[in-house]
Amino acid sequence: MKRIALHTLGCKLNFAETSTIGRHFRALGYEVVNIDQPADVCVINTCSVTERTDRECRQIVRRALRYSPNAFVVVTGCYAQLRPNEISAIEGVDLVLGMNEKFSIPNLSGGFEKRERAEVMVSPIDEVDTFNPATSAGMTERTRAFLKVQDGCDYTCTFCTIPLARGESRSVPVENIVAHARELVAQGYKEIVLTGVNVGDYGKKIGLSLLSLLKSLDRIDALQRIRISSVEPNLLTDALLELWMSSEKICKHFHLPLQSGSDTVLKSMRRRYMHDWYADRVERIITAYPSAGVGADVIVGFPGETDELFEETYRFLVDMPISYLHVFTYSERPKTAAASFGGSVEPRGRAKRNERLRNLSARKRKTFYERFIGKTVDVLFESDEVRGHVTGLTQEYVRVRAPGDRSWINEILPVTIFGVDGDCCYGLPTASVAVRPPPVRVVEGVFA
Repeated sequence: MKRIALHTLGCKLNFAETSTIGRHFRALGYEVVNIDQPADVCVINTCSVTERTDRECRQIVRRALRYSPNAFVVVTGCYAQLRPNEISAIEGVDLVLGMNEKFSIPNLSGGFEKRERAEVMVSPIDEVDTFNPATSAGMTERTRAFLKVQDGCDYTCTFCTIPLARGESRSVPVENIVAHARELVAQGYKEIVLTGVNVGDYGKKIGLSLLSLLKSLDRIDALQRIRISSVEPNLLTDALLELWMSSEKICKHFHLPLQSGSDTVLKSMRRRYMHDWYADRVERIITAYPSAGVGADVIVGFPGETDELFEETYRFLVDMPISYLHVFTYSERPKTAAASFGGSVEPRGRAKRNERLRNLSARKRKTFYERFIGKTVDVLFESDEVRGHVTGLTQEYVRVRAPGDRSWINEILPVTIFGVDGDCCYGLPTASVAVRPPPVRVVEGVFA
């Protein structure tokens, strides 16, 4: 049996698309393996949000060829769309495919015969207008399935390459998404994560909305959880919030990209809200559901971000009831407006700001997790047993570890939380709590 090795760089949307490519190859009789295993074909699905992901692409190609020196190597994704010639120059790469070509690898490969020189097949971005369905189903033992509902972006944020790499915002009708969701539920998935480039923009060009989609998904009887990967703050309307809070299925977990707490920087980034609007959205969430998990993306070191402007962001985040932060160090991206801005922040300053916010994030996550001590929460267990314990997630996006076995995987069970161990809560299933006191102690980062 021939083997294909797959590797994903970047976001959950990329992961769903890589999984879909893998299922296509399985249908052709291939065995899907890890990039560190011998394979006949290697496919690398790239990201290009930061300079680091570009470097990772080159490293992964070299890594794949160490294990599979004769493999046919395909590179696709955002980096491939933006800078195909750079990728084609990497030794060992055979085929570079853009967004329009991503899902046609078998048809474009020429029989997967190694080539002396890489072939580039990348359509201009203004020709990228097709919506290719994608889910992560069937590629891992995870019990949450990522479901692509939207692609592309019409926003013009000055730091971002995504519109250049994925094209304009596009979606498919609600009934298409609902049909995919029903298939996932039939396969046993209890939680579906809606993903896309700008999920809140779903359906805008076809007379639909994320609100209408959620109402339809909420009516799928066997679907137990709906999680939304992220929503732009300006698209989190009162009507959307009302449904989000009233639904028993929609997880009370909000990932709201902030990028900066300074209005001066937000304007320079060409974001579509100011910090007061963001604060209002978070306040409404926490007022309605005090235990809600709220995460934020933040960019540090953006051109023109002085020490004073960074402190505005820091103070804003200290005061916000945020559960965690995803912190990104700004990196200049070709063909973006910000690449030509003055006021560049030197690398050491960017790194220091990144570290401060990461430390703040760790403190906020710990404080958030500690609020659950003594409470009983429903946990969807999803990991394999490790040293007699399994882990899973609450709907608020709290990771919980408890003593158990593989029979718990893909089950939603009530767990009483007794403590916090690093980036995880620990507890016991409620039935066990009723029988005996919790014998909890922390040993080398693992409770027993």
